[in-house]
Formats: sequence, C-alpha cells, structure tokens
Amino acid sequence: MRLEDAPPAGWYPDPEGGSRLRWWEGTDWSDQYRAPPTRSEVDRRELVTATRLEEHEGIGLDHIESKVRVGSLNRQDSEAIISQVRQAARAEAERAAGMFRQEARSAAENLTPLITEYTSKVVRWVRIISVIAILLLIGWVAFQIFAQVSLFDWIGDRIDNISDNLNDDTGVVLGPLLR
Repeated sequence: MRLEDAPPAGWYPDPEGGSRLRWWEGTDWSDQYRAPPTRSEVDRRELVTATRLEEHEGIGLDHIESKVRVGSLNRQDSEAIISQVRQAARAEAERAAGMFRQEARSAAENLTPLITEYTSKVVRWVRIISVIAILLLIGWVAFQIFAQVSLFDWIGDRIDNISDNLNDDTGVVLGPLLR
C-alpha cells in the first residue's frame, strides 16, 4: 500500500479481532487500545462539535444536527471543522512550547553546577600536583631505563674492546695496560 493511499490516523477496529479499537498512526498500528465508544459518547461528541461550529461560524445548530444525524456533512462543513481543529491544536502547541521555553530558561538561570558544590580549590590543586607528580615519575622511570641500557651498552663495548686487544699467543692484555 502506498503512503498516499493509507487511511488517516485515528481509532479503527482492531485488525487482530475483538471488539476493541486500535490507534492507526497513519503508517502503522500502535500498541494503544481502547473500548469502542458508547452511543452516549458519540452523541455528546457530535453535540460538542455542533456547538463549536455554531459559536465560530454562526451556522445554525438545527442545520448541523440534521446533517450529523443523516451523516452527510458536506465538504465545506468538514473542511471548516478540520481547519478549526488544526488552528486550536496549533495554538495549544505554541502555548505549550512557550511555557516550556519559559520554564527551561528559568531552570537554566537558577541552576548551579554540581561540580562547584563538591569541589574546592584545595582538591583541585591536589589533583594538579598529583598529575604533575605522576608525569615526573613516568619521566624518571623512562630516563632510568634509558640510562641503564646506555650503561650496559657502554660496558659491553668496553669489554669488546678489551677482548679485541688481547694477544691470542701470549694471553696478555695489551690495550688497556698501555694506556
């Protein structure tokens, strides 16, 4: 089914069966269920809709009631009802958004960061000093490793030089003694 062919969002009989209604979101079924409306609820909704139309457009209540009973609201009446509902919904959404913005601003202005409540200058300086100490310790260990490797390389080179200077026939060390 194409999206354009899908029915509008609303309450429809549950496709899984039963007597309950299920909310169609316009593209898929939701997990919201409700009992079908009673006849008194339907009558009350029709009366409220008719009263609102009469107040806003000056249409006679008898004219609307007769069309609602017959079930034949013309296209203009239906579009008028839909446009009024949309305007009311937009106005309510804008009002709610404005209230939310105002509450968010006031909450942000009155908000104190938690970090200022739980830390002090002493704790901050202790952290800075501990980080510096750890970095110095890592540097010292790296230097010690480098120095030991260099020392052992130097000692190994000295031993190699000594062994190279040995006289194989006599077994006498010539190089270091002459220096």
